[in-house]
Amino acid sequence: MSLRSVFLPIAFSSRRDLVERSAQLVCGLVLYGAAMGLMVRAEVGVSPWDVLALGLTERTGLGFGLVTCLIAGIVLLLWIPLRQRVGLGTLLNAVVLGPSADVTLALVPPMPSPWAGLPLFLCGLVLLSLATGMYISADFGPGPRDGLMTGLVRRTGRPVWLIRTLLEGGVLVIGFLLGGPVGVGTLLFAFGVGPLIGWFLPIFTSMRARRSGAVTTDTGASALPAG
Repeated sequence: MSLRSVFLPIAFSSRRDLVERSAQLVCGLVLYGAAMGLMVRAEVGVSPWDVLALGLTERTGLGFGLVTCLIAGIVLLLWIPLRQRVGLGTLLNAVVLGPSADVTLALVPPMPSPWAGLPLFLCGLVLLSLATGMYISADFGPGPRDGLMTGLVRRTGRPVWLIRTLLEGGVLVIGFLLGGPVGVGTLLFAFGVGPLIGWFLPIFTSMRARRSGAVTTDTGASALPAG
């Protein structure tokens, strides 16, 4: 198997485009990890994958960020039989989210009550959705969990909603059985993250399209002979 068949090609219109997209990718992933940390500190429930991570943290004594990275690594191994192609965004997603979440957990104390935690959770949910729009529109490949979903959809022929429900429902049940926190925040995440990402993603996609058009225009203009 060649490296070309494993890694997604990176297409860019100029060096400036590559630098801008890379910065957008990293910034989006850092903010995503920070949003995870905020939702954990809110203590009103977390997303299904974070329920699993916190359940494993409870059982093993390992840090939340490390467990998040280990889960991403295991999920990437599941890509192999699905023949999913890895992008730069995939690899950075696996290694950036955990440390970013740990930094946030070190800076933000746990909330004293659900009434204080709920606004923090909502801030985290909005930030996570914004960050998702940023890193997806950078177009460096899907994250490990999204790639697992799309790979299973492609291999099984089942609809996206079914595969996503089975995946997230499965990790939620396992995480809950391991002692992970499930609460009102889990429901808010389930019903709120889709519409919020649906609002942020077109904004960042159109911003990138405008930047790419400007780069193409500038490049074309500079290539014209003077006079």
